[in-house]
Amino acid sequence: MKWNRFTIKTKTDAEDMIICTLAEIGVEGAEIQDHQPLTEEDKAQMFVDIMPEGPADDGIAYLNFYLEEDADKESILRDVRNALEELRTFMDIGEGTIEESETEDKDWINNWKEFFHQFYVDDILIVPSWEEIKEEDKDKMILHIDPGTAFGTGMHETTQLVIRQLKKYVRPGIELLDVGTGSGILGITALKLGAGHVVGTDLDPCAVPAVQDNKEANQIVDETFDMMIGNIIDDKEVQDQVGYEKYDIVAANILADVLVPLTPVIVHQMKKGAYYITSGILDVKEDVVKKAVQKAGLTLVEVTRQGEWVCVTARKD
Repeated sequence: MKWNRFTIKTKTDAEDMIICTLAEIGVEGAEIQDHQPLTEEDKAQMFVDIMPEGPADDGIAYLNFYLEEDADKESILRDVRNALEELRTFMDIGEGTIEESETEDKDWINNWKEFFHQFYVDDILIVPSWEEIKEEDKDKMILHIDPGTAFGTGMHETTQLVIRQLKKYVRPGIELLDVGTGSGILGITALKLGAGHVVGTDLDPCAVPAVQDNKEANQIVDETFDMMIGNIIDDKEVQDQVGYEKYDIVAANILADVLVPLTPVIVHQMKKGAYYITSGILDVKEDVVKKAVQKAGLTLVEVTRQGEWVCVTARKD
């Protein structure tokens, strides 16, 4: 099968914002091509001691996304163009042009694996199934995570920010709700840290097998991690199934524009004294999320940052 490839020409400073915006309108899995130099962490991930010299960084980035031949191309492109024009109103996205081309079928299921290697989030080691654990790492806290093609690996700053907050606030036996579960990495981390039970919700049915596979890889007992598919923001049936005033921690690593409508709803799932750990927030959206948190009656506890990403933690008093 052939795929339609669409390339957005933009600026490196706008990469993350455009990718998040694409995700909001249902376009996921963008490829980034730019000349930004690798960080030391990037080099470590690639297991290369000396990197060849590349072209100088010119500040230009190309973001590729792919659509199947039978996708509603015109509708999707209209949404993408409208979203880019909206972004122009508050940031410089460069040309923002879109070029179309065709690419031959690839092994999309497995090709990405060459870029995902084991890595640390502080003292927690995250390992994919196709890599062996080194002898010197066998006494560490280890998460076996295969993200699959639809969900994150844990390498993204937002996931790492939430993991660090879970290390601070998870206590033995607590109940945790993970909104936007994806691969299940946050729920599995919480259980490894001593949580008693996790409930995950996601809009994508692919989250169910992804979480199940990662539970099995980490010897997580089925009864300790339940998955539900549906939109907790506006689906009363999902809200009822998740339950009210029963969670000690709610984690939501989504996007700021989703966190704003989610927050006044999710307070009803939280116990008194519960913590609300949110990320997926670009620094330009920090104030928007903090205002939503405070408007919902929650007390702001802490704001942590990594790169241009923000994690807002609040408490229900």
